[in-house]
Amino acid sequence: MNWDIAEGNWKQFKGKVQTQWGKLTDDQLDQINGKRQELSGRIQEAYGVSKDEAEKQIKAFEDRNRDL
Repeated sequence: MNWDIAEGNWKQFKGKVQTQWGKLTDDQLDQINGKRQELSGRIQEAYGVSKDEAEKQIKAFEDRNRDL
């Protein structure tokens, strides 16, 4: 998965992110606006995980969505 493409198509892509991390609100997803680092921070806050764990989750998400 190319994160630049995800950022450029955020409106379509954020549904997949919402499915993966359901605690993130629509407002938070709008604020993230495709920025990977912002997503990582929001995951850390919402789920109480470390930066490393958030990055691990994002990497696994990217691997599952390689076709995007």
